Amino acid sequence: MIAPILTAFFFAAGLALANTSSNAFVDKTVTVAGKEQHFRLLLPLVEPLSAPAPVVLFLHGAGERGTDNAAQLLHFPEKMAQPEWRVKYRCFLIAPQCESEKQWVDAPWGDKQPKSMAAGPSEMMQVALAALDQVRTEFQEAIDPARIYLTGLSMGGYGTWELAMRHSDLFAAAAPICGGGDEALAERLKTLPIWAFHGDQDTVVWPERSERMVAAVNLAGGRARLSLLPGVGHDSWNNAYDPKSGLLDWMFAQKRMVVKRPG
Repeated sequence: MIAPILTAFFFAAGLALANTSSNAFVDKTVTVAGKEQHFRLLLPLVEPLSAPAPVVLFLHGAGERGTDNAAQLLHFPEKMAQPEWRVKYRCFLIAPQCESEKQWVDAPWGDKQPKSMAAGPSEMMQVALAALDQVRTEFQEAIDPARIYLTGLSMGGYGTWELAMRHSDLFAAAAPICGGGDEALAERLKTLPIWAFHGDQDTVVWPERSERMVAAVNLAGGRARLSLLPGVGHDSWNNAYDPKSGLLDWMFAQKRMVVKRPG
């Protein structure tokens, strides 16, 4: 059961069902390379107190970059903050914001051919990882460690593929939307459940990027799937994050094996 002090924090944070995402999200900070970075956190509903909640790390697209710590709530986070969604998909939702002119992954997303993954994560990906680590530490008692999920769209779809390849043992599932990645490293994802979405009329991020990533993962023995949406352009996230697609139900049903260390 969640400790009383943590329960008190939840009530103090104002976890009553909210009508707007601005009321539902908490402003948090994390320090990376000596620089303070803000991110937003959607806390799970208090009830039931005895049930640890999953965590979702969301990486936004290029259009939501900045430093206002608000634009990144567009699309998926604002949907998750609606009352009925907070009940059905109860979770900690982490939404970091990539600064203007920077990217989660230092690669041109409009290229048809993949770029080799860099030796280390970009500055903005380090911010996303730090935000995840901080939430996992601060709310350890309230989090289900077997249910940590990763998703993102467009520029964030690229970030999802790469972050999953860097930390495939951390996540229970990944859902990259209209993104792409380094196909040569797809073997790293062979044990991670993946469901990708892409519009077949997308001219911003070519559908082939998702097709080849999914094929490479499965060729390596993985279990990735792709929903290629007919007649849909770059905004495939509208279809993917619609509950009718089945993606969210699938994602929240995934669990990974967590080995408890002695002591």
